[in-house]
Amino acid sequence: MKVLFVLTSHDKLGDTGKKTGFWIEEFANPYYTLLDKGANITLATPKGGPAPIDPSSDTPDASTEDTERFKKDITAQEKIKNTKKLDEINASDYDAVFYPGGHGPLWDLATDATSIKLIEAFNNQEKPIAFVCHAPAALKEVTNNDGTPLVKGKKVTGFTNTEEEAVQLTNVVPFLVEDMLKDKGGIYSKVGDWEAYALQDGNLITGQNPASSKLVADKLLEILSK
Repeated sequence: MKVLFVLTSHDKLGDTGKKTGFWIEEFANPYYTLLDKGANITLATPKGGPAPIDPSSDTPDASTEDTERFKKDITAQEKIKNTKKLDEINASDYDAVFYPGGHGPLWDLATDATSIKLIEAFNNQEKPIAFVCHAPAALKEVTNNDGTPLVKGKKVTGFTNTEEEAVQLTNVVPFLVEDMLKDKGGIYSKVGDWEAYALQDGNLITGQNPASSKLVADKLLEILSK
């Protein structure tokens, strides 16, 4: 199993003066779920080099068994500091792609031409494409071969409007994940705020929030194990 993880390079939370990036739990759980089953994992970002960690995900409140493991894992930390550049990546070299969330992807991966083409390539090769929390933002401009949005008519989920409201960033983010997925014709559904929820529609897997990371990872592993 060769799996590509695509993380954000973006570390500024709009005009707030605060930092953002990727959410540790959304990286750590899928990373270890797949790694422990023998997966060979490559990390890439639009700019290459260090992937920024969202400081809000590095707090006692956000701590999980997997985030604690990551903090003791020098190898994983080195990978995060030395990601490959997205334009050096070829979809044909991997069996699947996974996008962890955090607010960063709303600013860069949502419109990154290389990322868009990469997701389209994985999709055309009928390989699993998985996203959790804010990471479905990366699907915003992704299309099928006929030009229709990739998510159109597909069962999808992602960070909810009410969850964004709860973290008081509704007016900071460039767009709301829930609204975007609906606007693009996705069959969007959700459960209660902060509850674990993930959907699979064909090769597309999406998860609602940080708590959904494990469900997404398990669904991805299931496809890869077939």
